[in-house]
Amino acid sequence: MIGDNFVSDTLHGYFGNLNDEIDEACSKIANDVHLKDGYNAIGFSQGGLFLRGLAQRCSTPPMKNLISIGGPQQGIYGLPYCPGNVTICDTVRHLLDWGAYAGFVQRSSVQAQYWHDPTDAATYREASIFLADINAENAVNQTYVDNLKKLNNLVLIKFNNDSMIVPKESEWFGYYKDGDTSSIIPLEESKLFTEDRIGLKAMKDSGKVQFLAMNGDHLEIPESVFIDEIINKFLK
Repeated sequence: MIGDNFVSDTLHGYFGNLNDEIDEACSKIANDVHLKDGYNAIGFSQGGLFLRGLAQRCSTPPMKNLISIGGPQQGIYGLPYCPGNVTICDTVRHLLDWGAYAGFVQRSSVQAQYWHDPTDAATYREASIFLADINAENAVNQTYVDNLKKLNNLVLIKFNNDSMIVPKESEWFGYYKDGDTSSIIPLEESKLFTEDRIGLKAMKDSGKVQFLAMNGDHLEIPESVFIDEIINKFLK
């Protein structure tokens, strides 16, 4: 939990600086004696992206398995559906419309920090304070590479009919081609993968990256599938 209570934790999912929030989470995990031997992590929606950033930046105690359920690993370009209350969602949309890469918006809107505009890729790489960093858009951070490769498994779950994450291929590290919102480049054809900028190629080659597809909308995963394909395979 980020903050001191549920309300604070919910608000931090929309407003705040993700870099500060990951630092706070890292400190809390490091000081939790119950996690000293390592832990498994499951992130739902944007939580899957945040936990991947945590794995890259925070290696003690070790994250063993990371399950990203509908996590926008390459960011988003659209906010068609927002699960928060009307006031929060309208505020987030207003900030993104006003200017996702403006300094104030980047520092205050969580969604802006993983807003990935393929029509203005240069500005995204220059101004994004979170996603561009953990995806090594400008420079490779070897610590991030080494830390991510320590995972036993990175499980990426994509929802084939996802109406919330745009594009849904982001859940498998796919994304729009720069300057072309009609073309999707899969992970294996991206510079992120071919240059192994965060360690994904090495992980995939060693069998550490698992891709699961669900025939449903965002986070619609049957309980039986969750138990059989996630808990029994990766968390026992």
